Amino acid sequence: RVEEVIPMMDIGRKMFESISGTPWKNALTGAGFPNADEEALTPLFNYLEFCLKQVVLDNELGGLVGALNGEYISPGPGGDPIRNPDVLPTGKNMHALDPQSIPTKAAVDVAEVVCNRLIERMRQDNNGVYPESVAFTLWGTDNIKTYGESLAQVLALAGVRPIPDSLGRVNKLELIPLEELGRPRIDVVVSCSGVFRDLFINQMNLLDRGIKMAAEADEDPEMNFVRKHALEQAEEFGIDIREAATRVFSNAAGSYSANVGLAIENGGWEDESQLQDQFVTRKGFAFNADKPGMMDQQVDLFKSSLKKVDVTFQNLDSSEISLTDVSHYYDSDPTKVVQSLRDDKKKPGSFVADTTTANAQVRSLSETVRLDARTKLLNPKFYEGMLNSGYEGTREITKRLRNTMGWSATAGEVDNFIYEDANDTFIKDEEMRQRLMDTNPNAFRDMLTTFLEANGRGYWDTSDENLEMLQDLYQEVEDKIEGV
Repeated sequence: RVEEVIPMMDIGRKMFESISGTPWKNALTGAGFPNADEEALTPLFNYLEFCLKQVVLDNELGGLVGALNGEYISPGPGGDPIRNPDVLPTGKNMHALDPQSIPTKAAVDVAEVVCNRLIERMRQDNNGVYPESVAFTLWGTDNIKTYGESLAQVLALAGVRPIPDSLGRVNKLELIPLEELGRPRIDVVVSCSGVFRDLFINQMNLLDRGIKMAAEADEDPEMNFVRKHALEQAEEFGIDIREAATRVFSNAAGSYSANVGLAIENGGWEDESQLQDQFVTRKGFAFNADKPGMMDQQVDLFKSSLKKVDVTFQNLDSSEISLTDVSHYYDSDPTKVVQSLRDDKKKPGSFVADTTTANAQVRSLSETVRLDARTKLLNPKFYEGMLNSGYEGTREITKRLRNTMGWSATAGEVDNFIYEDANDTFIKDEEMRQRLMDTNPNAFRDMLTTFLEANGRGYWDTSDENLEMLQDLYQEVEDKIEGV
């Protein structure tokens, strides 16, 4: 077990620095930044050195052996070490967080930046007009890692401020005055994952109370879109405004996901309307702070809220998992659901916030899918690394292609060139396709199936010659699997 990292070179390094300057100052000078302030940078690099020492203090094995020996293992937070360096060193008795403490002050600050950038981007794409409603997807593990950033984003759009008590527990809310907010309150429709529902029932209560607080505020509906839509729905369904302002939805108790991803992975769906019906049916259970412990199915109210949505939005907060790594992201994406429900059948804007770095970026969904394809699926460093791992690597490439098609099915935001370039990389290259077939013929057959299905469903336009080649290859690999 590593107990301490001893800086053996500290004395010699300090003597060297007194003569020639710090290594980072020399590196910056060599990189073309001779005027960098060495004194101002010193605290930063001292902190980075501290983080490096924490990384080296890898006590996974030591902690495991200590636990098996019945020793006390010091507790510590889990999560992303980039976002929270206190996660290091490893080998602690991990805990996630106190669910009553989120969103934290830091999460609220980051959420405000993201919301401002999201609103600005949406206004740029809509001739300066504010969006009236945004559909959010909230994930349980992501909110653990970010300490409630996406939760804070929902409240920020509605113009609601979370108020922590003296112990840091967030259980109070206040409306931000419109004069201070400087814009209309934007309506939100929140789809919570099953894990979020299980872990953060108190935060669902917070969201429901905050949105209803905004709906009941005596304000001009043209400056309060939450109230505007709730009044319309109250009249539509013959209910009071508080019930009409229900905006927090999830699965029924004990149920998880929309199962859209499962249908797409298995190819077991007739058309997109089947996926959309599945989404609203499984995710249409409403949370009501006035009825604790109950999740009533309110599909009609869910649909009514979604049909007013102008923008769908999700967060990416991990460098490890992106849009096509897993099926969960497109499984819960309501973009085409909203389009089918809107009276004008206009597809809403789709945006993704990348908060993996300090400078949070808001990109369109299509931009994010392109970035993901270029950096992973179509990146030689990625697919060669996968192929070098053998059987499972080929399956991973195929799974990523299938997840890419999932975004075509749920959002229609995959460019044709992504399929075409993937086809050029994995199918038209004779040596590559032979490697795939030899390494994992079953996964290669699934890849061919995905290409043919993408074309058959209208997501990929390609030549007749290419389709004929795909069909011939499918028969060839089928014979190989069957031993013909």
